Amino acid sequence: MGTSMIIGDGILTPAMSVMSAVSGLQGKIPGFNTDAVVLLSSVILVALFSIQRFGTGKVGFMFAPVLAIWFFSIGSIGLYNMITYDITVLRAFNPFYIYLFFQRNSRKAWSALGGCVLCITGAEAMFADLGHFSVISIQIAFTCVVFPCLLLQYMGQAAFLMKNPDKAERVFYDSLPGVLFWPVFVIATLAAMIASQAMISATFSCIKQSMALGCFPRLKIVHTSRRFMGQIYIPVINWFLMIMCIVVVASFRSTTDIANAYGIAEVGVMLVSTTLVTLVMLLIWQTNLFLALCFPAIFGTIELIYLSAVLTKIMEGGWLPLVFACCFLCIMYTWNYGSVLKYRSEMREKISMDFMLELGSTLGTVRVPGIGLLYNELVQGIPSIFGQFLLGLPAIHSTIVFVCIKYVPVPVVPQEERFLFRRVCPKDYHMFRCIARYGYKDVRKEDHHSFEKLLVESLEKFLRREAQDLALESSVMEMEFDNESVRSRDSGVPGTVGELQIPLLSDRRNVELCTSTLEEGASMLPSSIMSSDEDPSLEYELSALREAMESGFTYLLAHGDVRAKKESWFIKKLAINYFYAFLRRNCRAGAANMSVPHVNIMQVGMTYTV
Repeated sequence: MGTSMIIGDGILTPAMSVMSAVSGLQGKIPGFNTDAVVLLSSVILVALFSIQRFGTGKVGFMFAPVLAIWFFSIGSIGLYNMITYDITVLRAFNPFYIYLFFQRNSRKAWSALGGCVLCITGAEAMFADLGHFSVISIQIAFTCVVFPCLLLQYMGQAAFLMKNPDKAERVFYDSLPGVLFWPVFVIATLAAMIASQAMISATFSCIKQSMALGCFPRLKIVHTSRRFMGQIYIPVINWFLMIMCIVVVASFRSTTDIANAYGIAEVGVMLVSTTLVTLVMLLIWQTNLFLALCFPAIFGTIELIYLSAVLTKIMEGGWLPLVFACCFLCIMYTWNYGSVLKYRSEMREKISMDFMLELGSTLGTVRVPGIGLLYNELVQGIPSIFGQFLLGLPAIHSTIVFVCIKYVPVPVVPQEERFLFRRVCPKDYHMFRCIARYGYKDVRKEDHHSFEKLLVESLEKFLRREAQDLALESSVMEMEFDNESVRSRDSGVPGTVGELQIPLLSDRRNVELCTSTLEEGASMLPSSIMSSDEDPSLEYELSALREAMESGFTYLLAHGDVRAKKESWFIKKLAINYFYAFLRRNCRAGAANMSVPHVNIMQVGMTYTV
């Protein structure tokens, strides 16, 4: 729900920010009416979303100077208004005036809290800047620049209204000295575009991480920076946000109604964040129960008070973010629900190992040189789609690798830890399982050639390590055998082989003794142990792997169709057969999402019954 509201926020923030800046022209230029505000706002929004494809790094060179001038300007203007109109406004720092305000205005004061929310909006977009800046830099900028300048500006507006209460409609622009209007208007418009840029980046970031965790349909992601992994661009979402922003501006035609919608989205995000942080404090940080509950008790109470105020504006535009949130929540839930059912179906229909052993190392067909990379979602067992390939192809590759791509809940997975290998079936089958692990901030920009090279290198390391482990196990067995033979000869007990007794694996004391001896140095190993480089079976397997690599790679993919069982409930059939099927047809295809070359793809159709 929080992610859905953030996406809705990505629609409302650009519309609200740009329209607020442009509306300043209404009182300055004669005849500049609401239609002109809507038209100019739409043009600026189209320009804003059109430059997103160049990336924040390329269009962001002007962000720092513009925002520096903007905050310096509003802080200076606020200070000027305080000195000019009413310096006693500084008494507002006394919290006792909060009590007096509610005492005098009662219900109106409570309703005014919905407007107070707009003073703190935008802070939720700061997490998106973590893709560009460090935490400490954001903290310093907010504490030493943003917060003081905003306080000065709001107090300056309050001082101006003390003398001019009839100008509340355009208080910001009316409080400006006349000569500063046009420079401040230009800076305000640019600052509105930058604020919108931050929220658009936040939306991209949220959707990317949701996709990595399997909670959003696959979409094309373009990484626009080589230095910063957080700088991304999602074309489909970008154009969707642009269209919806223009629709909102053209429909509402007023910042008042957009502000009502904006407030509900903001407070909703805050409440979800407070709830999730409380769970993190309890389950992950394992904070003291009393301290963990104090956090939602304080912040949650304040947010609930704000929420109760903004909910009164539902009929005045507040319904919009709720509609957006519900739509995106349905999309995310349907995708996750269907994906989980599809995975469970694959787990049920796995091919048994007994069946594979019956087929033999030829797999019941002809083995030809080459490496077949079969993509699936299983981390164990043989996927049923492999049976479809055996039935449909006259030959299968000499080396088969079941590739499973998994996104793990860490930001980055080092290259040397990218692949995990495990052998499937006996050695002469030449079948392996590979789990390719990516963090949710990992950039999957490598072309298929580098991916193939890295995969084969990791597979060779696995084979060598496997041979070393077998050699080590063999050496431990041989030393156990020698120890037992010495004890048998000393005790005069006849053995079963050449008057020697075969050692038992259950003799844990001898195993531990041999293992500790082996760890002291390789020179203490018996001379009969063969190094991995001299192991003929290893050399044969490595040469077969190199020969298969020279013959090329083929990517084996499933073109699956997911259908609900006939006896399923109507709601489930509707969700799986229509909604989830629609999302699968229109999302980014698996081949494109996994950066697979189209010329080397072989697909086979399969239906999953869930």
